[in-house]
Amino acid sequence: MPLSDDEQKILSQIEQQLHETDPDLANEVATTTVYTHAARNIKWSVLGFIIGLTVIVLTLSISFWLAFLGFAIMLAAALYFEQNMRKLGKAGMNQLSMRVGSGGLRNAGERNPFLRRLRPEDPES
Repeated sequence: MPLSDDEQKILSQIEQQLHETDPDLANEVATTTVYTHAARNIKWSVLGFIIGLTVIVLTLSISFWLAFLGFAIMLAAALYFEQNMRKLGKAGMNQLSMRVGSGGLRNAGERNPFLRRLRPEDPES
């Protein structure tokens, strides 16, 4: 059921007060979704998988048990990845892809000096 005009007015006043009193919180609430936590966990699980693979490659000739530890790290990371992909689901993937397409990552170079150096210079500037 849509909100009435009075309810929309009250909601906009609350939002305006939030922006005035705590702009950092308002920005975080505006940019955070239900799916951002699962997406962050997916990134960490990919990193864990790569670390486990590196441990296997580097220690296989040294010790079977160390290589097995790398395999256990890889397995845990893969299971964590799968669990978070289920949480993310199709709706979450669609929302994240829309966010990336709408410029969510396009302006990342403005905040990160390393990414700013990677961006090609504009011929107009």
